Amino acid sequence: MSSSPTPPVPPAAKAQAKALSVKEQRAAARALKLEEYRKREARARRNRMIGIWSAVAGAVVVVALVVSAVVLTPQRASYTAGSDGVKISGVETFKNGAGHVEGTVDYPQNPPAGGEHNPMWLNCGVYEKPVPNENAVHSLEHGAVWVTYDPSLSEDQLKELKLKLPGSYIVLSPKEDLPSQVVLSAWNAQLQVDSVDDERIGEFLEEYWKSQFVPEPGALCSGALDADGKVS
Repeated sequence: MSSSPTPPVPPAAKAQAKALSVKEQRAAARALKLEEYRKREARARRNRMIGIWSAVAGAVVVVALVVSAVVLTPQRASYTAGSDGVKISGVETFKNGAGHVEGTVDYPQNPPAGGEHNPMWLNCGVYEKPVPNENAVHSLEHGAVWVTYDPSLSEDQLKELKLKLPGSYIVLSPKEDLPSQVVLSAWNAQLQVDSVDDERIGEFLEEYWKSQFVPEPGALCSGALDADGKVS
């Protein structure tokens, strides 16, 4: 018995099958593009999150560094201007007069703590070399405190001493032949100490820095003479 031949596929059916195949291909292509888009978006989200967390971490590090710098950086001491008449152990007081003179003056104290002086005051600040007595005394007349130290003072000791000093109306300079390691001189008042750790340094500055009991309180401590060796 012979088999009957396969009937031919109608043209409409062929067209429908072809159309379905094209639709499937397009759907597959869309699905592939969608999957690729989702992958790109996922990568972008990861990168954004990494960027955000990196920025946050960086900001935290910056804040930590700033806080550390503020906390760990030694801060300069501060004092209240004007004298209250507080008695400080070891402070000597004098009755030096005032007046402007030219030339060298023979002072009764070492370093000088008042007396006749040069018409030009010494600009306040830090000096690495000895400064002229006559100009420094004029600064005392304006309410400054002159802090002299023995040149043998170590670098660490000098740093510690600087931190105890205010930022204005102060003269810091080395001086040979001092009676002690450090001498603080104000107008007609003086304190000798043998250590930069001596707590009386702060007490003296609190009492005599920018004192109102000077011949010219509040007068300038700048705009005049920068002696040799001024660093700040």
